[in-house]
Amino acid sequence: MAATTTGLKLYGIARSRAMRNLWLLAELGIPFEHVKIVQTYNKTLPDEVTSRDTEFLAINPNGRIPALIDGDVTIWESMAINLYLGRKYGGPLGPVDLGEEGQMTMWSFWATNECEAYAITVHESSMAKSEDWQQTPKAQAAVEHLDAPFSVLETALSKTGYLVGSRFTVADVNVAMVIFYARNASALFERYPSVARWYAAVTARPHFQLVMKMREG
Repeated sequence: MAATTTGLKLYGIARSRAMRNLWLLAELGIPFEHVKIVQTYNKTLPDEVTSRDTEFLAINPNGRIPALIDGDVTIWESMAINLYLGRKYGGPLGPVDLGEEGQMTMWSFWATNECEAYAITVHESSMAKSEDWQQTPKAQAAVEHLDAPFSVLETALSKTGYLVGSRFTVADVNVAMVIFYARNASALFERYPSVARWYAAVTARPHFQLVMKMREG
């Protein structure tokens, strides 16, 4: 019997880590309510609710987006949200057994622990109005730190082109959305062709492109 989505709500905006949840929800094609909660520093309109407002703190007392409500279940943390959605509603995007569930969790934790901080540094450096941003010490150090995890990713992707079960899954969404922050580090992608092919393929998917337009809108 298929799981129902009564009362499914995602809190956040595309220009945040909620983007990875919006992408997965689009891929799953399940109905949900998108409640736009902005970071305090992104508030531009007086009636916008921020992640530090009382009504959202009742959902996530950490005051961070995203958050998910599914009936009587509340989940914080974008990776945990996607793993939950994959487990409950994922079909072929979710795990077929405990082994795949463990691998999807492994890759999600790996991306967060091994890549995300350095990838965000690359992203922040690339936002500078400078053509030689990649030559700054901060950016160079971040790219150097990312070389080892990119090598790990290259080895994994060279086998089947995907991370788990030889197909596109929640693991690819979660890891790609971390690598997303390092997308302007061209030297890394040139050095690791399997990573480059995989990233190009998954981000060419129509639902990623749809959510990217939301982010840029």
